[in-house]
Amino acid sequence: MFRKVLVANRGEIAVRVMRALRERRIPSVAVYSDVDRGSLHVRSADEAIHIGPAASSESYLRGDKILAAAAETGADAIHPGYGFLSENAEFAQACADAGVTFIGPSAAAIRAMGSKTAARKLAIEAGAPVVPGTSEALAGVEEARKVAAEIGYPVMLKAAAGGGGKGMRLVHTEAELAGALRDASSEAERSFKNSEIYIEKAIVRPRHIEIQVLGDQHGHVIHLGERECSIQRRHQKVVEECPSPLVTSIPGMREKMGEAAVRIAKHAGYYNAGTIEFLANDQGEFYFLEMNTRLQVEHPVTELVTSMDLVHWQLRIAAGEHLTVKQEEVRWNGWAMECRLYAEDPETNFLPSPGLIQQLATPSGPGIRLDSGVYPGWTVPMDYDPLLAKLATWAETREMSIDRMRRALSETSVLGIRTNIEFFRELMADPEFRRGALHTGFIGEFLERRPARTLDEELPLLAAIVAAVHARSSKPAVAAGTKQQSQWLADGLRRLQR
Repeated sequence: MFRKVLVANRGEIAVRVMRALRERRIPSVAVYSDVDRGSLHVRSADEAIHIGPAASSESYLRGDKILAAAAETGADAIHPGYGFLSENAEFAQACADAGVTFIGPSAAAIRAMGSKTAARKLAIEAGAPVVPGTSEALAGVEEARKVAAEIGYPVMLKAAAGGGGKGMRLVHTEAELAGALRDASSEAERSFKNSEIYIEKAIVRPRHIEIQVLGDQHGHVIHLGERECSIQRRHQKVVEECPSPLVTSIPGMREKMGEAAVRIAKHAGYYNAGTIEFLANDQGEFYFLEMNTRLQVEHPVTELVTSMDLVHWQLRIAAGEHLTVKQEEVRWNGWAMECRLYAEDPETNFLPSPGLIQQLATPSGPGIRLDSGVYPGWTVPMDYDPLLAKLATWAETREMSIDRMRRALSETSVLGIRTNIEFFRELMADPEFRRGALHTGFIGEFLERRPARTLDEELPLLAAIVAAVHARSSKPAVAAGTKQQSQWLADGLRRLQR
């Protein structure tokens, strides 16, 4: 295996990887920026190296500093987690050149699937269905008009090097096209240093379904089934489940999607963990969207249903081991649901809510998993994605998994900052969500039909805030917390006034 592994990430995913390393008796190294000095991932590691200021461009995105830290600590492998350098082909190649194992796919595979247009070409070559559109970046607005007229409106403009909803614009008419292309290109340049845009037919009310693939360095590739990721805000997933209610309801769909995903991965020469993403409609038609050449945020739901530890397999595959699981041996048992708990305010369009976590309560019991990167007394910085933790539940059926999630959410609270916990409590009770009528625009429709909150519903929140402030004010050491306590009370009053 490995002598020592450096985890080139932060937050809950770094903690998750370090736990797997501890289980395999492999020492771990954390890297951290100025604002992460006291973070949970630093506390969880065997060693920690400071790599720069808060700005990710000067710390977590600096491959040279990461490799220098690996050399200093004697780490012979690097796990990139997700985000940051996880899909950076140049960093993967730099690791190989330095004699350090990159725990992920090859640089060539990342490069092949990193461009959305190149990935579309590869998927077509592999015989997978793709959304009608271009396989090359648009030359300009005239070409965009021509293609849009051929495939029909609405169309979607997408950044060729994009992800996370950046550089995307939905266009309904020709009159909107020029401005949308300009805006998408500008955003793509800012986000990815690549202004190239391609165009696809927009699938109306699509479902976002992804297939987890796993392959070794000896040509063996399998899929671990699908995850439904249609509940999104601003093109970012917030609720995921395994399996998909749609795929489960259509005979043979899982097998067809899985086979298409495996063909794409093999054609790309892919190994380690990866995800093939598709758009699908309610008739069971599906189209290749993109590939994520890394571990996904939502991997826990697949682990809960298949009983396969993906991080352990990432380590084993990176070490050159054979994948010993055959496709026919993969079993799906029960239903898993995951909610991404963010420091954000759903009442203000999900704006981030960084700050000090004063108190934290978490759920427990059978069928509950919490992947967390925070603790009471930790200040959530404003410099990174505000993901706090991932709460997942497992049960024998979807209905039971949702009910378990409702119970788990009722036992979860974070004081000191705004979170989306209450939003999820309401979502889990929504009849449309419970019957599985999902699509990528679901949250917008849910917020429109969501009943107005009443004074009776808000009184427990205000009572809890007042009680917490009173309890803390009765202690001698309250000076430092007075401002934060006042903010809790002001926030509660503002919510009552809405």
